[in-house]
Amino acid sequence: MTPLLLDTCAVIWIAAAAPISDAARNALRDAEMPAYVSPISALEVGMLVSRGRLPLSMPPKAWFRAFLEEPGADLAPMTSDTLIDASFLPGEPPRDPADRIILATARAHGMRIVTRDQAILSYARAGHAWALEF
Repeated sequence: MTPLLLDTCAVIWIAAAAPISDAARNALRDAEMPAYVSPISALEVGMLVSRGRLPLSMPPKAWFRAFLEEPGADLAPMTSDTLIDASFLPGEPPRDPADRIILATARAHGMRIVTRDQAILSYARAGHAWALEF
C-alpha cells in the first residue's frame, strides 16, 4: 500500500470533519500505515490563522498537535535534502514553496498526496507525483 501524505487543505478539511470524496475516505480507511502530514503544513496553518483566514477552536500549535495525536496520523520527515529537492523538481512544478516541499516529500518517500490543490493535481497528472483528489 502506498503511504498517503495529506496536504494542508486536506488536514484542515479532515480535522473539521468536512465531506471528502469516497476515494479519499476509502484510501484513508484502508491505509495500512499512518497518513502523513508535512511539517510545512504547520507553517501554513499558522499563517492562515494569523491572517484571520482560518478560525480554530484552540491555538494553532495545540490544534496541529491534536491532529497529529489522532490515530492514523503522523508527521512526515522533512530533511535538508527534501528542502533542496523542492528547488529542483522535474517538469513545471507549482510556484508555491509549501506545495513544492509537499511534492518533494512525497517523491522522496513514495507517498501519494491527498489534495484538492489543482496545481499539485496537474503536476501529478503530468506524471511527476502521485495524487488523490479528496
